[in-house]
Amino acid sequence: MEAMKEKREAITREKDVKWWQTAVVYQIYPRSFQDSDGDGIGDLRGIINRIDYLKLLGITAIWLSPVYKSPNDDNGYDISDYQDIMDEFGTMDDMEELIAKANEGGIKIIMDLVVNHTSDEHKWFIEAKKSRDNEYRDYYVWRDPVNGDVPNGLGSIFSGSAWELDEASGQYYLHLFSRRQPDLNWENEKVRQEVYDMMNFWLDKGVGGFRMDVIDLIGKIPDKEITGNGPNLHEYLQEMNQKTFGSHDVLTVGETWGATPEIAKLYSDPARNELSMVFQFEHVSLDQQEGKDKWDLKPLNIAELKKVLVKWQTSLGDQGWNSLFWNNHDLPRIVSRWGNDKQFHDQSAKMFAVLLHMMKGTPYIYQGEEIGMTNYPVSSIDEVEDIESVNMYHARLANGYAVSDIIESINAKGRDNARTPMQWDGSDNAGFTTGTPWLHVNQNHTTINVKQNIENPDSIFYTYQRLIQLRKDNPIIVWGEFELIESTPDDVFAYYRLYEGEKWLVAANISEKKNDFSVDEEVFEIIMSNYNRTEIDVKHLMLRPYEVFALKV
Repeated sequence: MEAMKEKREAITREKDVKWWQTAVVYQIYPRSFQDSDGDGIGDLRGIINRIDYLKLLGITAIWLSPVYKSPNDDNGYDISDYQDIMDEFGTMDDMEELIAKANEGGIKIIMDLVVNHTSDEHKWFIEAKKSRDNEYRDYYVWRDPVNGDVPNGLGSIFSGSAWELDEASGQYYLHLFSRRQPDLNWENEKVRQEVYDMMNFWLDKGVGGFRMDVIDLIGKIPDKEITGNGPNLHEYLQEMNQKTFGSHDVLTVGETWGATPEIAKLYSDPARNELSMVFQFEHVSLDQQEGKDKWDLKPLNIAELKKVLVKWQTSLGDQGWNSLFWNNHDLPRIVSRWGNDKQFHDQSAKMFAVLLHMMKGTPYIYQGEEIGMTNYPVSSIDEVEDIESVNMYHARLANGYAVSDIIESINAKGRDNARTPMQWDGSDNAGFTTGTPWLHVNQNHTTINVKQNIENPDSIFYTYQRLIQLRKDNPIIVWGEFELIESTPDDVFAYYRLYEGEKWLVAANISEKKNDFSVDEEVFEIIMSNYNRTEIDVKHLMLRPYEVFALKV
């Protein structure tokens, strides 16, 4: 143990390690995590009451989806006051208590920063609408009509035009999301300073960083129809770094849908003083048709998945840092999406966990992923809460799509899949609330829940707990080189991690078919195995459905 401790200390000195490089982050969607007062909506007090559970899991940080004051047009991503708390979530006192209690347990709170847009109920927008010469008018993006119609062809991510006419002033305002989410004008220096002041308000409260919602859009040039990766984007981020978090030891991660590895280096190269890392979404776009949107489904090609993951593992070098994730509040559950949530539920859930957490980068766990929560299929649009899915349903219906096809797309990709309440136990409403839950509880909560996972030493929960501990104890996972093993069947993803003379082998069968696997290695130790093998001969092996293991070789 002493030798291991000395080795870790040497690495720390050598690398100038940031805490977030060895961290595992757990995303909480507060509305669906734990309700403490019986109103059917999760809240801050509920999270406070579950900190001990998160300490047991072993995570280092919580990414907290928005808890700011909001009318909830888009579940909190439409903010009406950045320095107050949504009534149904609690009070600022609750928020301060959560930060303090989490910090006591060695857990940092990462705030969700939504600064591309505000709510239309934000005081800035209420003022901006009063007249064309109001001092807040230029906080948002306004344009005159062109030939009596919208200024140009920019579309909203939530369907339809991104321009909404304000009849009182005769001008259109820009909203890249819901019409109730007007876009801020980042070209206005006053807007930027207001944002920096707000960020410093939260840093002074002791938060551990920011997850930055659609941050790649803040450099938009609407008149040229440029939205992502605009020319001033990195100038804004460097200014933000300098005026806010640059002097703090915090994690910053940008949501960047259009990022390539080269673009990711611009954000996360330490020499550029921007962000710690970005979320890139190339891997989670592989089951949509080329050139179409996420609702146009196609089967996942495992060879393509391997290619994308390998690219992101190898191309950043020391000029960037990877984020690792399968799930978040916008994505369907991985065990249902690319695994098998029936016959091989536990095996495929564990396989995706080991495959990801053994890679280089900072892993993110989305609430319920650690117990294998699944998608919740619906049969009617009446069961759907998510604004994006509802808007898409009506737009496609108007374009002649069959209802059955639209529902199939929603069941595959709709955001409600991730947002069903956390399944704590097998009781009514899964232990989430004593009231009526805001969104339907998955019927499988009687067999998939925290209580059942914690009572079963072979559960998915303990796989995640062990993976988190392994990352803390083994520099090879954090710093080791990544090397793909190329001579495998298409459905098998195998790689080495290499560090200071140590070599680990990870192999995963991403399939319900059996697959051959062989490499010329001697096995010294089985680190993880989801089939609980006590012996593994990698010179000739038949991998079982969704089998995964990690070995010292």
